[in-house]
Amino acid sequence: MDRELLKQYARFAVEVGVNPQPCQTLIINAPIEGAAFARLCAEAGYDAGAKEVVVYYSDEKLSRLQMQRTDAAVLEDVKPSLAGKYLDYARSEGGACILNIIARDPDVYAGIDPAKIARVTKARGLATMEWREYTMKDKIQWSIVAIPSEAWAKKVFPGEEPAAAQEKLWQAIFSVCRVQPGGDVVAAWRAHVEKTSARRDRMNALDIDRLHFVSANGTDLVIGLAEDAVWEGASSKTPEGYSFIANIPTEEVFTAPHKDRVDGVVHATKPYVYNGSVIDGFWVRFAGGKVTEYHAEHNEDVLGQLLDTDEGARHIGEVALVPASSPINRSGLLFYNTLFDENAACHIAFGAGYPGTVRGGTAMTDDELLAKGVNKSLVHEDIMVGGADMTITAVTKSGETVTIFENGEWAF
Repeated sequence: MDRELLKQYARFAVEVGVNPQPCQTLIINAPIEGAAFARLCAEAGYDAGAKEVVVYYSDEKLSRLQMQRTDAAVLEDVKPSLAGKYLDYARSEGGACILNIIARDPDVYAGIDPAKIARVTKARGLATMEWREYTMKDKIQWSIVAIPSEAWAKKVFPGEEPAAAQEKLWQAIFSVCRVQPGGDVVAAWRAHVEKTSARRDRMNALDIDRLHFVSANGTDLVIGLAEDAVWEGASSKTPEGYSFIANIPTEEVFTAPHKDRVDGVVHATKPYVYNGSVIDGFWVRFAGGKVTEYHAEHNEDVLGQLLDTDEGARHIGEVALVPASSPINRSGLLFYNTLFDENAACHIAFGAGYPGTVRGGTAMTDDELLAKGVNKSLVHEDIMVGGADMTITAVTKSGETVTIFENGEWAF
C-alpha cells in the first residue's frame, strides 16, 4: 500500500473529519490490525495542534471469543469505565474529540445466539447513554473512517487471496473517499461539502411536510417529518462552532421523520450487517409510525432482535437522501459496512433520531424532542432502501407537490 496515500487519508480524517483544536484531547479508537494507521492519525493529530492523543485498541476475534464463552449475565454487567474513559476527557478543560477507525468483519458473531448478542448490546447501550449523547447532540467533534481487515476484505472480494483482497478494498476506499495520487483530498472534500450544503439548503427552503417513496420492488412509503425538522448534510458543528464530518465518506442529506407519521411498506435494497450477522432480502411495514410486520429471507430472527431492542426500535429516527450516482453506488461494490453502503442509497434508520435535525434540538431534553416527534431509542441502525428507479415526491406545508428524486437521482 502506498504510504503517501495512507498519510493523505489519515491527515484528511483528522484535520477535516475530526478537526481537533489546540485545547483538545484527540481520542482514537482502532482495531489492533489498524495500529500502523492509528499511529499515522496520531501523528496527524499532533500536527493539527491537538494537546494530546489517546489511542484505545480493540480486538474483534477476542470479542467473539468473549461473546461465545462468557455468560450473558456477566457481559451485561457493564462497568462504568466503559463510558468513563471517554467522559473523563470530554468533561476536562478543553474537552475532547474522537476518531473511530473501523475494520469490522461482517460475520464476526455469525453462529452465536442472536438473543444473547441483543441482550449484551442493549446493556452496553444503556451503560453508555451519557457518552452517546455527546455524539448524538454534536457536543464534540467525531468522525468514523474505515480500513480493510482481512476478514472484511474477503467478504467484499471472496474470490481473491487475502492480501489481494485487502489491496482491492484499500483502493475502493481511497476511490470513494476522494483520495488519489497527486490529488488534494482536502480541496476535493471542500467542494463536495459545498455541493451537498446547497442541496441541504434547497430542501430546507421547500418547508416539507411529508415525503412519498415509490419503487418497482414494492416500496410505497409515506414519511411525515418531525415538527420544525431541518435538513443536514456533509458537515456539522459543535456548540463552539468547530466543524467536523461525522462519516467518511458521506453523500447524504438527512432529517428527522416524525416517529408516528410513517405508513406503508419499504423493501431493503442492500443487505444489512447487525451485531455481526448479515440480514438480507427484507421488508418492513409501518402503520402510525411503528413497524407492524416484517420479513427477511436471511436472518429474520436477527432483524426481530433489532426491532425488539426497545419501544423506539420499531420507529425510525432518520430519513436520508442519496442519489444512485453516488461514488459508492457507482463502484458496484457491496461493502457489507453501513458506513459505505448507507452512502450508496437512500436510507432510513430504525431507532434514535439526531437532535440536530430539528430546530434548536441539541439544547432540548428527550421529552422535548419526543414532543417534536424525534424518536428515542438505544439503537440507530440504517437500512438502505433507495434504487435506480426510485421516485420521491414531497408535499410542502403549503400543499404544493414537488418531485425530489426521479429515477434515483436528484430532480433539481
